[in-house]
Amino acid sequence: MRLVLPLAALAAVSAPAAAQDIPAGGDSITIGGGIATVPTYEGSDSNRIVPLIAARGSVSGYAFSTRGAKAYLDLIRNRPGPGIDLQAGPVIGLDLNRTGSVDDPQVKALGKKKAALEVGGYLGIGRTGVITSDYDKLSVSVAYVHDVSGIHDSYVLTPEVDYGTPLSRRTYVGVSASASYAGRGYARTYFGVSPAGSAASGLPVFDAGKGWKNWSLSAFAVQSLSGDLTHGLALVGGVSYSRLINDFAASPVTSIAGSRSQWYGAVGLAYTF
Repeated sequence: MRLVLPLAALAAVSAPAAAQDIPAGGDSITIGGGIATVPTYEGSDSNRIVPLIAARGSVSGYAFSTRGAKAYLDLIRNRPGPGIDLQAGPVIGLDLNRTGSVDDPQVKALGKKKAALEVGGYLGIGRTGVITSDYDKLSVSVAYVHDVSGIHDSYVLTPEVDYGTPLSRRTYVGVSASASYAGRGYARTYFGVSPAGSAASGLPVFDAGKGWKNWSLSAFAVQSLSGDLTHGLALVGGVSYSRLINDFAASPVTSIAGSRSQWYGAVGLAYTF
């Protein structure tokens, strides 16, 4: 089960804090929970339902958020209102791919993986007040994480573009596009098939190499249930499509046992303090 990147782009439950782009005058914290439909493993052709929790906020001008199984902290203090927002800070999280139950018998025969602890950072720049109002925001960022637990002992680089805008005090919508470049260790761990794995699963031997792994497109919406996006209860939901490419699509894990098309969706409730 890989929640990290596509649900990061989707941001369906952590995105209620998109309302943070509307100045509320002071600190603000949003917590949310819901359910998500995710592929049973990265490259799977079937989905399952899982619980999802997330948080996002700004305290004394410093922003933080969770995206899937990763946490981000922006160490550059933000100022409210229209203008440029520089972003930089640490990222820490878990890669949960193939740590849970896998429905495909051939991929299941390859064995479970342990959760990989990934640590890194991100840089970005955003501008508030771009097209529709003083409160819409366009951001460009790139994140880099490396496994420090020895599971795949490699890295993932993710550039991303995000745009969000309030349609009213009650409604906020957003879209994003991202891609991921993965190192050789990552490719071999999750998409390679060793001779021993081939004998156990019946899948052909495959030596996956580093490269661009996938691209993703996402959209989400937030609807306040208490009359104002800047505080109270809100309904959130979103959808994301990810397309595996290069060796990650050619791998038997994907091309024979699964699918290069990956769909993600989430719906939930969030509360902003």
